[in-house]
Amino acid sequence: MSALYTFDNVVKTYEEAGQTLEILRGVSISIEEGEQVAIVGASGSGKSTLLHLMGALDTPTSGKVLFRDRDIFSLTPDEQASFRNRTCGYVFQFHHLLSEFSAEENVAMPAIIAGRTKASVIGEAREMLDRVGLADKHASKVNNLSGGERQRVAIARAVLMHPEVLLADEPTGNLDEKTGAQVVALLKELNHELGMTTVVVTHNAELAAGLDRSLELRTGLLYDKTIA
Repeated sequence: MSALYTFDNVVKTYEEAGQTLEILRGVSISIEEGEQVAIVGASGSGKSTLLHLMGALDTPTSGKVLFRDRDIFSLTPDEQASFRNRTCGYVFQFHHLLSEFSAEENVAMPAIIAGRTKASVIGEAREMLDRVGLADKHASKVNNLSGGERQRVAIARAVLMHPEVLLADEPTGNLDEKTGAQVVALLKELNHELGMTTVVVTHNAELAAGLDRSLELRTGLLYDKTIA
């Protein structure tokens, strides 16, 4: 394996009520291609911030975030938009599906945003829904789906473009134990099947233990909890 991400002394601060809040205090870490990595830590420790930096959804205050040895924050705005659309897939605790569209239309959306027509991509969207166990839900409106089904639609949407990396923020946070376990199994299957690097922010100890590596964010620093 080779390094996909490299964090080089990354600092992230916010200004709030005249005070500087230091969320990340100099994070340096590498994530290898094809790895399944869990990021754990207390609420408010900066786990989501770390994930957002990986996806170019936020910017560091200082330091570098390298993807294949290139600083993603040296990219032009158009290049960053392409990176977010084509290189990264995102799954959030709240699925962020578009309620006015069907399941298949939601899954097709990243490709449509990238410039493809609905007609050219809808077949792929249906195949991806089949892959996540929703073969009978292609035309269903989001509001008619259960919580677990909506999260599966979100996963199908995230991997439609066959991204190099899947970034998941508390993907089981709003699901019951059984449904959460099914979603975890699905994420691991897709990691192996599609060859993606998977980074998951989670409070779920069982989920973290089942991945290749577990990183803990504590007092703004990242520690590798994996036992060799």
